[in-house]
Amino acid sequence: MKIVNKNGRKPNLARYRKVLEAKAEEVRRSMSAQKAAQVVARLDVPSDEGDLSQQHHEEWIFLNRNTIDMKLLREVSDALLRIGHDHYGICLECDEPISAKRLEAVPWARYCVTCQERIAARIADGEVVDQYQDADR
Repeated sequence: MKIVNKNGRKPNLARYRKVLEAKAEEVRRSMSAQKAAQVVARLDVPSDEGDLSQQHHEEWIFLNRNTIDMKLLREVSDALLRIGHDHYGICLECDEPISAKRLEAVPWARYCVTCQERIAARIADGEVVDQYQDADR
């Protein structure tokens, strides 16, 4: 399927590629900075239970941030692959073009707004869906 927007033209893939590559680099830098801060903040031997509790809490926060960042990085990488395979900007659910407005807001979007809302509703209803489907909500 050819990628076209409402006026029949292809989206500016070079610009989207540049935006996505910049986002990937930003996420990688953030992850590196978080990891460095975690290592620096860690006490070799906590002096009491309060310090140990604080250390465990900070590790939990770090792991959650890292998980979110990894998921975003995976989404951005997948979007770059879709550009390379000439599938970028096409909804993976309905095969219709994703609006330029949505791609401006979420360049790594996999789904059009309508399909994303349906997927979000299924998730809210407790339905198990593919792990990537809720990433660009």
